[in-house]
Amino acid sequence: MADAFPFLPAGGLTGAEIRARDWSATPLGPPEAWPPALRNALSLMLACPTAMFLAWGPDLRCFYNDAYRPMLGYRLDTALGSPFREVWGSIWGEIGPLVEATLAGESRTLTDVMLDLSREGVPERGWWSFTYSPVLDDDGRINGLFCVTSETTDRVLGEAALRESEDHFRHTVELNPQVPWTCDPDGNVTSYSNRWLELTGQAAGEPDGAGWAKALHPDDLAATMTAFAASLSTGEPVDVDYRIRLARTAEYRWMRARARPRRNGSGEIVQWYGVVEDIHDRKLAEDALREMNETLERRAEAALAQRKLWADVFETTDALVAALDRDYRFLAVNRAYADEFAAIYGVRPRVGDTLLDVLEGHPEHLAAVRAAWSRALSGEEFTLVEEFGDPGRRRTLYELRFTPLKDATGRRVGAFQYARDVTERLRNQERLARAEEALRHAQKMEAVGQLTGGVAHDFNNLLTIIRSSVEFLRRPNLPEERRTRYLEAVADTVDRAAKLTSQLLAFARRQPLQPEVFDAGARIGGIAQMLNAVTGARIRIVTEVPDDPCHVRVDPSQFETALVNLAVNARDAMDGEGTLSLRLFRREALPSIRGHAGAGGAFVAVSIVDEGAGIPPELLTRIFEPFFTTKEVGKGTGLGLSQVIGFAKQSGGDVDVASEVGRGTTFTLYLPHVDPPRRAEDTRDADIEEDRGGWPLCVLVVEDNLEVGRFCTQLLEDLGHSTVWAHNAEAALVEMERMPFRFDAVFSDVVMPGMGGVELARRLRSQHPTLPVILTTGYSDVLARDDAHGFDLVRKPYSAEQVARALRAVLNRQKRR
Repeated sequence: MADAFPFLPAGGLTGAEIRARDWSATPLGPPEAWPPALRNALSLMLACPTAMFLAWGPDLRCFYNDAYRPMLGYRLDTALGSPFREVWGSIWGEIGPLVEATLAGESRTLTDVMLDLSREGVPERGWWSFTYSPVLDDDGRINGLFCVTSETTDRVLGEAALRESEDHFRHTVELNPQVPWTCDPDGNVTSYSNRWLELTGQAAGEPDGAGWAKALHPDDLAATMTAFAASLSTGEPVDVDYRIRLARTAEYRWMRARARPRRNGSGEIVQWYGVVEDIHDRKLAEDALREMNETLERRAEAALAQRKLWADVFETTDALVAALDRDYRFLAVNRAYADEFAAIYGVRPRVGDTLLDVLEGHPEHLAAVRAAWSRALSGEEFTLVEEFGDPGRRRTLYELRFTPLKDATGRRVGAFQYARDVTERLRNQERLARAEEALRHAQKMEAVGQLTGGVAHDFNNLLTIIRSSVEFLRRPNLPEERRTRYLEAVADTVDRAAKLTSQLLAFARRQPLQPEVFDAGARIGGIAQMLNAVTGARIRIVTEVPDDPCHVRVDPSQFETALVNLAVNARDAMDGEGTLSLRLFRREALPSIRGHAGAGGAFVAVSIVDEGAGIPPELLTRIFEPFFTTKEVGKGTGLGLSQVIGFAKQSGGDVDVASEVGRGTTFTLYLPHVDPPRRAEDTRDADIEEDRGGWPLCVLVVEDNLEVGRFCTQLLEDLGHSTVWAHNAEAALVEMERMPFRFDAVFSDVVMPGMGGVELARRLRSQHPTLPVILTTGYSDVLARDDAHGFDLVRKPYSAEQVARALRAVLNRQKRR
C-alpha cells in the first residue's frame, strides 16, 4: 500500500499520530490533496529539535513537532488538527492579538512573556519566548502562521534569584565593620562600602580610581603605592599596612589592606576584591611589645620592667595577651586573657602557675596547646587561627600570634601570645566568598549559553542545507545537473561542519594535533605567496624574516590556518587595500600577556601588522571569545581568533594584540623555539605506491557506534577489501587471538567504552609489532594532550579516499621496512 505521507520524516510520535489519523472527514481533506506548501512546512517542522507549531487554513488547524508536545499538557489528546483558538482558548486574550498581527503579515518576536498554560489542569506561572511568522500557501497568500517557542522560566527565576542574592550581598557589605572594596586590573578602585566615606570624610565618588590615596598618611603613601604596584604586576595577593586620617577626630589610625584577584576562564585578572580593617590597637600592642623587649634588654631588673609595661600597655586592649617562660610558667597575663581562660577552662591563671598543670583536667586541649607553645618557646614566630571555647559563646575564633621573648643579653627566656577575636571578620570573608562564587557561576552560565547558541545556530544552518539537498536527491526524476549540484552542496557542507568542529576544538585546546619540526621562516615565505590570492591585488604583503632559521614544533596545518585567519581579519580591517606585514623574530622569553605571567626559554614570534581601522579598547578583551564578531551577518562566524588562540595555547605559546583606533592592529603569535631536527624527516610515506595500493586487504574494524561501524565496513568493502567488525577493543583482542595472522591492518576508533583505541593500539603493537594500526576520531582528549602516540590518524568525518590513502601509506611504509 502506498504511503500517503511520503513527505513526513521517519520516526517521531507526532509523525506517527498524523499518519494514523483519517483526515478525509476534516476540512483539510485526504493528505494526497494537501498543498505542497503545507507538506513542506510539516516536513521541516517535524524534523526540527526546537519546539514549534503550525496553524494552517482559515480555521488555523493545529500541527506541532515532538519538542512541542510537553507544552500542551492535558491538551495533547485533542490538539492535533483542532482549531488553534480551541487548543489555547485559556490564554487567547494574551496571544489573540499576536495571531491577528501575524495573519496580517507581521512577524513578531517576544521574549520572557509570562503565560499561565495550566498544562496539568492547575494554574502555573511560566515564562516563554517565541517568534510568530506568517506562512504562505502555494499562491503566495498568507494561509496560516508558524511559531518557534521555548520556555525561559528557569532563566527568569534564576536571574531574579541572582538579583536578590546581589541585593543581600550589598546589605552585608554595608553592615561589615571592615571596608570591602574592588578595583580593576590596573588598580583603579571601582567600588567600596560607605564605611570608607564615614572614616575618611571623603565625598561619594572621590575614592574612585586613585582618589582613595588622598586619605593616606604622607609618610605611608610611597610604600603603599609600591606594594600595590608589585601585586598588580605579579598577580600576588595585596597585604599592606598604612595610616589614614579619620574625619571625626583628625587623627591617623593604622589600617591593613588585603586583596586577592579574580580571574576568568583564561586565567586573566578581571577584578580585585579586598578589605580594609582597623589594626590600630594591634599595631600599638605590637609596638609596645617591641618596646618592652627593648626595655628588657636594657634593664637588669627584667621582672620589674615587665610588670610595669604590662600594667601600662596590655590592660588597655581587649586582646588576650600572655607570656610564658621556657618551663611553661606564666610570666604575665592580662585581665582579658585571664577572663577568657577562666570562662573556657573553669580556672583563672596567675603569674607563676604552670600552663600544663592548669590544663591537666582538660586532656582534649592539652596536646594542641603544648604543641603551639613549644614552637614559640623554641624561637619560632608564627600566627595561627584557632577555634576553641563553647560554640554557643559570642567569641569562638581567634588569631593567635606567638613572639619570642628575650632578656637583656639577647638570650631567649620565653614567648608571648597575642590573641585577637576574628570571628566576625572570618564570617564576613566567608559571605564575600559565597557571593563571589555565585557571581562566577552566573558568568560561567552566560558564557556557556553564548557558546551553545552559536554552535546550534551554525550547525542548524549546515544541517538545513544537507537535509534539503538529500530530500531533492531522493526524487527519482531529478536532472543529472541538479543531482550533481546537490551532491556537491552536501560534500561542501560536510567540510564546513568539520571545519567548524575543528575550530571549536582548537579554541578549547582539545584538537588532536600532528606536530612537526620545521623552520617558521621558510614556511612563512610560502604562506605569503598563498595570501596574495586571499587578500587581493590591492593589498601589498611584506615579509621580514631573519637569516637564521627559527624552528618550531607545531601542527603545520594549524600554523598556516592561524596565519590565514589573522590575514583575513587584517584584509577586512583595511577594507581590502593597504600594506600587510608578516614579521618573524626571536624572543628570549614569553612576555606577560593579558595578566598572565610570562615564561622562560626561547620563543619564536610571528607578527601580522595591518593599517586598518583598529580595535576599540572596550572590545579587546572579547575578540578571542567564540562566535564574537563585529562583522556583518554572513561575513564571519567569530571563530577565527578562537582557533588562533586555542592553537597557540595548546602548542605551548600565546597570542598578544596591540591596536590603535584609526592606525592599525598588530597580532603577535608566540610559539616555543626548538632545536632543528637531527635528520630530515622521511616524507616518502606520502608517496603512494600503486602496486601495493591495489591489493585486497583483510581489515579489522573496531567501532562501538553501530551506524558508523556499518558505514565503515561498507566503505572498505566497496574499496575491494574484506572486513571483520569488532564492537569494542576487548572483542578486537579476542579476534586477534583467534587467528593472529588473518588481518593485514587494524582501523580503530579512539573513544570507546572500556578500553580505548590508544590502549588497544599499544597492546597490538606489543603483541604484533609489524601489524599496521590506524586510529580515527572526531575528538579525543587523550590525543589532544599527546599527539597521536605514534600511530597514523584519520580524523572524522573521513572520506573513502582518506581511508584508502591511510591504508596505502602504512602498508607502503611496512613494505620499505
